[in-house]
Amino acid sequence: MSFLGKNYLIRSHNGMKIFNAIKDLPIIDPHNHANVKEIAANRNYSDVWQLFAATDHYVWETLRKRGVDEEYITGNKSSRDKWLKLASVFPELIGNPVYEWLHLDLQRYLGVKHLIGPDTGELIWEEANAALAAPKRRPQALLKTIGVEAMCSTDDPIDLLEEHAEANRQIGRTLVRPTWRPDKAMNISAPGWREYMTKVAERFNITLNSVSDLIRAMRMSHDYFAANNCVASDHGVEVAPDITANVSDADAGFKKALKGKVLQPNEIAAFKGYFFAKIASFNAEKDWVFQLHLGAVRDVRDSLWETLGADSGGDICDHFQDHLSPLKYFLNRFDGRLKVVLYCLDPGHQPLLATLSRAFGEKVRLGSAWWLCDHPIGMRRQLEYIGAVDVLANFAGMVSDSRKLLSYGSRFEMFRRVLADVLGEMADNGQAPLSPLQDLAITMAYRGPKRFFNL
Repeated sequence: MSFLGKNYLIRSHNGMKIFNAIKDLPIIDPHNHANVKEIAANRNYSDVWQLFAATDHYVWETLRKRGVDEEYITGNKSSRDKWLKLASVFPELIGNPVYEWLHLDLQRYLGVKHLIGPDTGELIWEEANAALAAPKRRPQALLKTIGVEAMCSTDDPIDLLEEHAEANRQIGRTLVRPTWRPDKAMNISAPGWREYMTKVAERFNITLNSVSDLIRAMRMSHDYFAANNCVASDHGVEVAPDITANVSDADAGFKKALKGKVLQPNEIAAFKGYFFAKIASFNAEKDWVFQLHLGAVRDVRDSLWETLGADSGGDICDHFQDHLSPLKYFLNRFDGRLKVVLYCLDPGHQPLLATLSRAFGEKVRLGSAWWLCDHPIGMRRQLEYIGAVDVLANFAGMVSDSRKLLSYGSRFEMFRRVLADVLGEMADNGQAPLSPLQDLAITMAYRGPKRFFNL
């Protein structure tokens, strides 16, 4: 089997037949961190480092593990120097999906076939940059080449979404949709929360004297996003908040925090739980999908947090989290009224989420293998398990969760190949005939998420 060749990740003839049925389907990506301003501007990328690694903490973390100095990762070294340093250690990354993703990006979309390594770094730098200079490699053209039909970025409630409108105007259809992510408003104990409240008040021309005022501002934002093609919200939490809190307790914590006073854990919990429940009710009214990303423990490495801040590669998973108690209450509160997608960071939590999805029926679905599980091993294990415990046809679909535009191609190809291999093995084992397995693959790769997210 050749590297990234025809049979990449697919071990059987039936698997290849299934892959051939889905490989060219349009891409539906309901969750990513796209730079929409970049798409609207539609300028050529300056160089291969900018496109492949400048915003990707997956790449950053692997380079740190191989002893690359931070000045060649997020520091002031030139893009060329950073790329050559990456190339010097890249063969040592075999086994990590970064090794496959970057080679997929080079081969599939830039036509560069060389293996990344110390002897080819300069050559790839020249060839890839020359390819990127062509009009067909501008962001909007690349999205067309990749086959993206719909994509949902991640956006703050105070965003004006002007770049979304401009990008879609240029493209001639609604391709890029916003996703409403109110984490900054809910994280009442986070540094900068009071300053963010000032921005919320200014954005919606409202005085925030009470938690009800904040909820009113969030309603205005939610409505604004709906008018701008939004179909989902997204929420990143370690564990889901306890939504049993009442408005008076939430209001007391809100007013105390506005004065700059330190809140006690029970006060933080009361505010977050009340806020979380109100937002979920907004989604239920509009038939939006409530995407819940569970389990990320943020910024555990002090030196990274102190020098680079958030989203720099200091986040981990934690097996010892209780997701059942708050999710049980939350899903019962909104049973039958709210479309929910559950993503977990630690693979040990997958059985819980799979059985919860099974218990709560059609509107509660499992999201793709997320973040630290977003690789062939993680995807295969998830698909095999949920196929036995839940129902594969109800899978919420693949998401790129990426800041890199080419990831919509490489990550979706990796997923579709793993999906085809898993279903192909079922055909090989006599568990199901090939034809319905092909149809199931089409549902999981395209029809299902398109219908569920109303895209």
